[in-house]
Amino acid sequence: MPFLLDDEMLIVGLMSGTSLDGVDMALCEVDGKGCRPLAARTVAYDAAWRTRLASLTEASALDYCRTSVELGRFFGQCLNDFLAQCDCQPEAVASHGHTVFHQPSVGLTTQIGDPDAIAAATGLRVVSGFRTLDMAYGGQGAPLVPIGDELLYGSYDACLNLGGIANISYRSAGGRVAFDICPCNMALNALAARLGLAYDPAGAHAARGELVPQLLDRLDSLDYYAAAPPKSLGKEWFECCFWPLVAATDASVESLLRTVVEHEARQMAAVIGEQHITSLLVTGGGAHNAFLVSRIAALAPKVCVVVPDSLTVDYKEAIVFALLGYLRLTGQVNTLASVTGAVCDSVGGSVSGFAARR
Repeated sequence: MPFLLDDEMLIVGLMSGTSLDGVDMALCEVDGKGCRPLAARTVAYDAAWRTRLASLTEASALDYCRTSVELGRFFGQCLNDFLAQCDCQPEAVASHGHTVFHQPSVGLTTQIGDPDAIAAATGLRVVSGFRTLDMAYGGQGAPLVPIGDELLYGSYDACLNLGGIANISYRSAGGRVAFDICPCNMALNALAARLGLAYDPAGAHAARGELVPQLLDRLDSLDYYAAAPPKSLGKEWFECCFWPLVAATDASVESLLRTVVEHEARQMAAVIGEQHITSLLVTGGGAHNAFLVSRIAALAPKVCVVVPDSLTVDYKEAIVFALLGYLRLTGQVNTLASVTGAVCDSVGGSVSGFAARR
């Protein structure tokens, strides 16, 4: 699946994930030969933003809309500060935004971070709303990164992203296949918060815990894991189906972490084994969790697990969103029906305001 055009473009990919770590930005040079990151930065959410975003599903319509606008302004501020340190200026921003609702069963997905507020703050074109057209065509609206896996990281059998949710992408006879496997950092970080931590460094606390067999069995038995792809997960499923099982279990935080890590590794290893994957690129914040990565490798002994350079580990999704923005602006397919289950491939994303940079 080669690029169709050789137009060179500088684009910033912007990503805010479900784990609420912060805003990832990657300035990339994109053309017919690939997508090369030139600089990258993460701006962590402070406690006020984390609380606000985490509680938004219960907010009023007015608070929801105000938060979207104010988050867009915050994104714009982050971008301006980031670009002030770069030697070159981009032509556009490709913003994933921050997902609040994702309910594929009813064709609903929402990402906030008002793109016009970003455009007004930066003076740049902003591509956003990448998921909704695919959903209108009957797809899951997710995952979107697999086209980047195909074009940029196709030398690996599969790409595994360990973000708030773990998702995998691999090549099959019928085209690229990808889906969400299970919760990942969303669950681990929620447990680490009980220890007063933002996350479990290298999985050290999980490694000291003991398995809770009853909880492990309940988690492994969740209906989602038996469903065939295309399929995707959202915060709603996590809060309704997954987290109550963890929260109701009387065990130490370390033992809960140990059990959740084992559950996640089991689910990932099962997919790896079923698809006979022999080379696996692992990225996302969870790639820094050495204990989790070691459990995946132990449960899938036939696979060569590759954790790449830190830029790729931490910014792969932002890099791929820069690519998605390029494909949208050059009129090329950026969403694969073989991944999402839509009736056709599509060129997703809307382009927001453009003004001369002040």
